[in-house]
Amino acid sequence: MPMTRNDARSSVQIRKLTYSALYLAIALVLPFLTGQIPEIGSMLCPMHIPALLCGFVCGWPWGLAVGFVSPLLRSLLFGMPTAYTAVAMAFELAAYGAVSGILYRIFPRRNWSVYVTLIAAMIVGRLVWDGVQFVMAGLQHTVFDRSLFLAGAVTNALPGILVQIILIPILVITMEKAKLTLNGTR
Repeated sequence: MPMTRNDARSSVQIRKLTYSALYLAIALVLPFLTGQIPEIGSMLCPMHIPALLCGFVCGWPWGLAVGFVSPLLRSLLFGMPTAYTAVAMAFELAAYGAVSGILYRIFPRRNWSVYVTLIAAMIVGRLVWDGVQFVMAGLQHTVFDRSLFLAGAVTNALPGILVQIILIPILVITMEKAKLTLNGTR
């Protein structure tokens, strides 16, 4: 019996759910691996990679969900990141997943568009993190200024930014060629 349109749509949704669960699992486990490098482990931003990839591969709603849930769940299960840090990261990673998913779907499937999408998502996510940190500092009657933003979002994150700019395009382009990306599949 031939596959109907509803069967095909259901199959794609099941694949997106499965991929998203895999990215969530990677987000929970990857910090254990990078944590083995004490000098730069946390600076590699390991939880950012699965959120960005999920947006590229599964689409913005899935990337947003995985990005938002992963730091909160990891904080709840393992105590790291701390609850305070996890809240800001949840919004940051949700923005990564959403922006990468939206822009990847809009732009043509070209190698340059993967880089543009990635860099835009990284900028928007860091600006969202800054906004959340600013609001949280205000609620605690403390200060979160530009020097703290630059240190937290740029200077301390440089190793992670470099890893993301190198690794994510290679993975996305490889998955495109293997026809494993589901973003844009209805």
